[in-house]
Amino acid sequence: MDPEYAAALEEAGLLKGIPLPATVAETRAISDLLYIGVHNQFLKSYLPPENRYVVTDRSVPVKGGQITVRCLVPAVENDEETFPLLVYIHGGGWSMGTVDMDDYLLRIQCVEHKLSIVNVEYRLAPEHPFPTPLDDCNVALRWAVSNTSLLKADLSKGFLIGGDSAGANISVVLSHMARDDPFFEGRRLTGLYLCEPNICHYTVYPESLKSKFRSFEEYSDMPTLSRQALDRLNGWYNAPPSDPRFSPLLYPSHHGLPRTYIQAMELDALRDDTFVYAEVLHEAGVETKLDLNLGVTHAFHYGFPGLSAAAKVRENLKRGIKWLLKGDQSD
Repeated sequence: MDPEYAAALEEAGLLKGIPLPATVAETRAISDLLYIGVHNQFLKSYLPPENRYVVTDRSVPVKGGQITVRCLVPAVENDEETFPLLVYIHGGGWSMGTVDMDDYLLRIQCVEHKLSIVNVEYRLAPEHPFPTPLDDCNVALRWAVSNTSLLKADLSKGFLIGGDSAGANISVVLSHMARDDPFFEGRRLTGLYLCEPNICHYTVYPESLKSKFRSFEEYSDMPTLSRQALDRLNGWYNAPPSDPRFSPLLYPSHHGLPRTYIQAMELDALRDDTFVYAEVLHEAGVETKLDLNLGVTHAFHYGFPGLSAAAKVRENLKRGIKWLLKGDQSD
């Protein structure tokens, strides 16, 4: 384990992990404290000036209700200027998190890359189990395509989707759905950003790839994501393990997907999901880039944003988006 990270865990009394909360409400309260409060408090001092971007929350109708999308648009002198677009989906095991989770991080990216961003607040499990979170994000993706003028977006300059953890899982699934959906003809996704995604449920690993999934056993009891916690989150989401909309590794084809940038955490039970998926994409002819963050666990960068390793995750995000937009192999 990264020494700085190990020391931070020990100081916080979390080296042996966080006891599994008893209820959904308690789980969300811990998530709000660690993954939203601590993270945003740290990033607050890095925010660009407020006159460099415009923030607007908008309501989007979905089946059985409405969701919020937080739209970030660069503010520039030329009012006619347009920007590439990123649709971003937060993590939280399909059952935690809000648009606030990565809000400050995305404001920084909006200005850094002159990038319009739609940050999706989908409905959460277990109150809204599979496939509702996925369906909400699909509606938000289509809404973004239909509202490019509102977002000052030009999809020919780049059309990205991405997220962290469960948000990355949904992003992978949507990349497949968008590839096969005539709605996106002439406005296809051009890039996919994935941070520590769940790509396949551990009970349905393909036989030919099963030997490559070692991390799930090796790191099943790590501080930030244990097997027990993952089983609970999967249970709340309640998706059939073999459904490709939950285990996208099981899609029959991965050809024709957008170029993909992936971040993995070395001590994450889901690490090998990223390794295997990168390999599968490469074999399908998809341009793919993977960065491994050494000595750290799943989602550590939210609870301990001041660590050097967390700064590296944010730097990788910046470089990854740049690569997705420009294809700069040297970055």
